Formats: sequence, structure tokens, C-alpha cells
Amino acid sequence: MEFKSQDSTAFDDMLAFVKQHPDFEKLEISYEPTLSLSGLEINLSRRRVINNGQEIELTVKEYDILCLLAANKGRVLTYEQIYDKVWGEISAGNEKDTVGFHIRNLRKKLCDTNSHFSIDSVREIGYRFNSQ
Repeated sequence: MEFKSQDSTAFDDMLAFVKQHPDFEKLEISYEPTLSLSGLEINLSRRRVINNGQEIELTVKEYDILCLLAANKGRVLTYEQIYDKVWGEISAGNEKDTVGFHIRNLRKKLCDTNSHFSIDSVREIGYRFNSQ
């Protein structure tokens, strides 16, 4: 609420009312950041993934990769970029196999015939998250 100087008595009256009623509850709507893409919802504060109404259990790395790809929807991310962001370290040359292993698991868990999104391979470069 916004009050102007001429509204000070109204504000004082409201405060007095609230003080007289200690059982008066303070209700707030909390903001929970969520990525929502074509049947896929990623609740960032709770680390929950809902695909077509069903909660999907992901490992920490799978979840982090999914968030990274979904946040960069449509953009190609290289194996090195994914590895650097998710593992937090400079790649040592085996990032393609490591990232590929987790992408395969993500696809098994998320990408079925009812999905309106896909994790596409870009040959010799990396991956891209697409949604219809």
C-alpha cells in the first residue's frame, strides 16, 4: 500500500485496528522462481522438476544441466561450457563423455513421446534445449 501525507490518519487507524486484534494473521504470497516450458516446470528454490504433471527425480548434476540448458533455450551450449558451469572446474578433455552420460540419463527420464521439448545433440559441439 502507498500512503500520502494526507492519509496519515487512515494509516494510524489501520495500525490501531491491527494492534487491537492480535489474532489477525499476516498473509503473504511468496514468490518462487519457476522455469516453465511446454509441460516442463522447474521450481528453482525447491529443486523440483515436474514433467507433464509428474515429479521427476534427478541427480544433482542432471538437475544442474537441465537448468542450464532450459535457461539457455534454443542456444547451443558446448560440452566445455556445460562442464565448466555444472562442475565448476576447467575441463580436462573428457567433458564430452561426462556430459554425454548425464544427457542420456536426462533424456531417459524426461524426453518421451508426450514431451513438447527435446535435448538435441549438435554434432561435435554440444547440446541445445528446444521446446515447441
